[in-house]
Amino acid sequence: MWICFINKVLARHVDVIDLEAGMLVAWEMPTSSPVFAQVMSMLHPQTFAQCAARHPLRRRPRGLSVYDHFLALCFAQLTYRESLRDLEACLNARPSLNYHLGFRGRITRTNLAYANERRDWRLFATVAERLMARARRLYAAEPMDPDVPNLAFALDSSLIHLSAKLFPWALGGGPRKTTAVKLHVLLSLRGSLPAWTAISPGPFPDVKMLEVLPVEPGCFYIMDRGYLDFSRLHQIHVQGGFFVVRSRRWLGYRVVQSRPVDQSQGLRCDQTIRLTNPHSKRGYPGELRRVRIHDAEKKKTITVLSNHFGLPAQIVAQFYKRRWQVELFFKWIKQHLRMRGFLGQSPNAVQCQLWAAICSYLMLAILKKELQLTQSLHEMAQIISIHPFEQTPVSELLMKNTLQNPADQQQNLFNFNLL
Repeated sequence: MWICFINKVLARHVDVIDLEAGMLVAWEMPTSSPVFAQVMSMLHPQTFAQCAARHPLRRRPRGLSVYDHFLALCFAQLTYRESLRDLEACLNARPSLNYHLGFRGRITRTNLAYANERRDWRLFATVAERLMARARRLYAAEPMDPDVPNLAFALDSSLIHLSAKLFPWALGGGPRKTTAVKLHVLLSLRGSLPAWTAISPGPFPDVKMLEVLPVEPGCFYIMDRGYLDFSRLHQIHVQGGFFVVRSRRWLGYRVVQSRPVDQSQGLRCDQTIRLTNPHSKRGYPGELRRVRIHDAEKKKTITVLSNHFGLPAQIVAQFYKRRWQVELFFKWIKQHLRMRGFLGQSPNAVQCQLWAAICSYLMLAILKKELQLTQSLHEMAQIISIHPFEQTPVSELLMKNTLQNPADQQQNLFNFNLL
């Protein structure tokens, strides 16, 4: 009887009752780490240390380490902080939990501003590369269309506009004089994850990115007509890669072979061509495949060029349609991450914040795959943004309540037409 009473009284504080030894052995159950720390655990500290060793500091940091700087920028991304003052106030509101979040230094506006100004942004770029490699391994078994090759990427860029008054260094030349930086992304069509990323000045031509693009033999690269440069496309062909790029309206060529197509599927032609323009022919001396597709809904006809002749023409057409996934990726990160308001005005501060945004996106994607979560990345980001300090497992926090309230069920039984 007394044992039952003790069990009821100490149920919240006693975990084990050793009756054979005649004494109570009790301890508090270990609490879970904060939600933000669980998200950041997708990046192992040893991995970050290896990246930091590649970009050492000139002197040992006193107040804010490079890892604290990285945590602070990711915290600003995941909680939608508007300024350094906002970030400092939010983190110092719960000083007892900063240690559990992973911070070891003093979080002040001065330390953060100095780090944004002086710390090398290439460290965050290296961390993003490691996260991209891990995310690619996790999503390797993601289901795709069986007719479409597994290794397919979409390449595109997007402008991130800046204020000409606050960021005069980003003012580009030309008639438009756009003040912006450009984000280049090579998006894997399996999982919609970035496989390679670069940041350049706004006026930088997209086509020049083909010179530094990492080409893997046997992979497909889908691009818009802004990347149509035959000499650079020939380099992709020489390195063993395959490309699908939209053609210009006026293109000099002669037809070598024409294959029959099913016009009911929107195809208009499937040809093997050779370029006739002297400059284009010198850049790409081999044969190309020309596929023309008609979109009945948009009433638009698109012509694409490729160096792969084995796939059906319908699959080549589907490749270019899937290029739209990279546009959706740009739309997502611009809407749900801090890529418009910046925490610093120097080029280094802008680079650090953009790379931190990419790292935050990748850690959310890795967390979703590791915990087998069914929620979308948007829903995960919204819930995590208001619970960064809560010490609850992320899987429980994001769990949907599928049970209906009995009162709601009874309310649904009313037939209001009879009242």
